[in-house]
Amino acid sequence: MAGRGPKSPVSGARGARRLGIVVGRFNEAISKRLLDGALEALRDRGVPPEAVEVHWVPGAFELPQAALLLARSGRFRALVCLGAVIKGETPHFDHVAREAAAGIRQAAMTTGVPISFGVVTALNEEQARERAGGAVGNRGEEAALAALEMAEWAARHTRTGPGRRGTGTGAGRR
Repeated sequence: MAGRGPKSPVSGARGARRLGIVVGRFNEAISKRLLDGALEALRDRGVPPEAVEVHWVPGAFELPQAALLLARSGRFRALVCLGAVIKGETPHFDHVAREAAAGIRQAAMTTGVPISFGVVTALNEEQARERAGGAVGNRGEEAALAALEMAEWAARHTRTGPGRRGTGTGAGRR
């Protein structure tokens, strides 16, 4: 199923901590388009360029490790993971896509820092391009907006904000 995600209600200008974007270099032309979409979405929501750090890694498989290390640093209110995994003639695609998704989820769950999944998984390069600024939208833009929204949500629902130490449950508050 292809389509555009719902519009995000976030402004993005809140919060002193930075936003991080981790980008897989494999399928670089697609990844660059995803990054452009993410940066444009953040800029449109009032996030100043100096509040965004971009980190390139070899590919989608390396995204979880980089996200985990950055999340543990305490410097980021949210992270965005971007990349492209395009199916070839072997099962390699399945392993990379599955492990990238599971690892990114695990990094977010372990640290409490919102980490969005902007990895395009496509059957061919044409499908990937359509999801990186083509007719189907830009998954980089969507992932950036999801990260902003989750950072705001986490800040409202925890005592300490995303990725900071504390109970984070909000239990007992009224």
